[in-house]
Amino acid sequence: MTNPYNPELFLPRAIPQKTITQNYPNPSQSSKLTWGKLCLDQMSGKVTYDQQVIRLTATEYNLLELFLQHPNRIFSRRAILDQLWEFDNAPIEHAVTTHIKDLRKKLKAGGLAEEILETVYGMGYRLQTPPTPKVTPATKDITNICQVIQHFRHSFNQQIEVLEQVKVSLLAGNWHEELQQIAKNEAHKLAGSMGIFGYLEGSRLAKALEHLLSQHKTLTKNDIAQFCQLVAALQQELTKLPTVLPTELQALPNHRILVIDDDALLKESLLTQASSWGMEMNIVPDLAAARSYLTAITPEAVVLDLSFPATQEDGLTLLQELANQLPDLPIVVFTGRDSLAERLAVSNLGGRLFLSKPATIEQIFLAITHVLHKPPTPEPKVLIVDDDPLILAEFSTLLTPWGLKVTTLPEPEQFWAVLMDISPDLVVLDLEMPIVNGLELCRVLRQDVKWRDLLILMVTSYTDMEFLQQAFAAGADDFITKPVLGPELVTRVISRIERAGRRKKI
Repeated sequence: MTNPYNPELFLPRAIPQKTITQNYPNPSQSSKLTWGKLCLDQMSGKVTYDQQVIRLTATEYNLLELFLQHPNRIFSRRAILDQLWEFDNAPIEHAVTTHIKDLRKKLKAGGLAEEILETVYGMGYRLQTPPTPKVTPATKDITNICQVIQHFRHSFNQQIEVLEQVKVSLLAGNWHEELQQIAKNEAHKLAGSMGIFGYLEGSRLAKALEHLLSQHKTLTKNDIAQFCQLVAALQQELTKLPTVLPTELQALPNHRILVIDDDALLKESLLTQASSWGMEMNIVPDLAAARSYLTAITPEAVVLDLSFPATQEDGLTLLQELANQLPDLPIVVFTGRDSLAERLAVSNLGGRLFLSKPATIEQIFLAITHVLHKPPTPEPKVLIVDDDPLILAEFSTLLTPWGLKVTTLPEPEQFWAVLMDISPDLVVLDLEMPIVNGLELCRVLRQDVKWRDLLILMVTSYTDMEFLQQAFAAGADDFITKPVLGPELVTRVISRIERAGRRKKI
């Protein structure tokens, strides 16, 4: 008779382990995951920022890799545990918070100034939008504005993904006040930023969504249906191209530069890169052609070689003529004749800058840029305070090419420290921000003896007279409504600063 008791049936079963394999990429595929200047090389296992190695633990490395591989996904702490730890070796969920905190600290210590991981309250963590490339002279072109639109398009998808997840929770009956606030914040940011990037209908839909969430603490069945429809419509909008591009924003006029040099290769290189530096290059091979040009057109600057082997003339001759006829015309002497005697002659004849050959194309353009701008006049400083990083990036992109030094601040609670540090000529304040809003900051400024006359431009998505009266009562000099068009922002900021400058001279 068979013994009914079989010990093997009662032994604990071995829990299957996750098999961790190293996925070696094909040679044709990149093994590097990047976020701005941060790079994670899966082949070598190194993490670098601006080519400097950042040492991470295995857990921190895996955590960073997970987010870089899934830039648009929100990971809850439970999901992170499932991804990175074995079932029988997983720590408590609180440990995820600790590891993320440690990862942030090490990245910051390694030189990463921007916050790479965003905390989506009540839901988890996700990768932030990569930092905006540094503004160059080429940003003034409408082509580059379109590139900025494309750069931030996926950020809108991330924000709408949050609304989609809120919709799922809403339909499942998991609705609470904190979740409503999350959805309201995302809708508010989309209402302000989508219009700037050409999605005017998306901005309207986001405003309707924000209004819906602001009106009711408890959503009815009709409200829920409307919420779902608005989220679906927002998703549909991002499948389209922007309906209105900021074509009204005119680039600064190109600086007209005359180059007098017979080097054909130099001519080709200068012409290729001139537009990206905001310059219109007119290049002539000798002094006779230069004189002919100068009788018809006065350039904003001249680049002059001193030697012309095909003729007997010397560049110093033309330099003397220009010193007599156009004494204020800035001239960069670019020559291979580098001696103290030559430098003294150029200086005595009014040459603004002496650049010896050979020099890189960048050095030439930097020299021209230097003589075009008058160093005694400091750049007007603008401080922009808004909790939406998309709006901060776009405002900075629009204003910087116009000779303004722009500082952006996403945390209004740090306003006073930043204000004291940079001493701006004008501040742009978003009326509605969490923790501290624009009206409160405006009142604080008007109460201070030092800052009571500081120029304040208020930005708001509201057009009701009540809100506008509040803005002016708080002390705002001007206001602008969202979605903000580039030409309007530039005109308001520059005209205010110029008028204030004229008043100071009176």
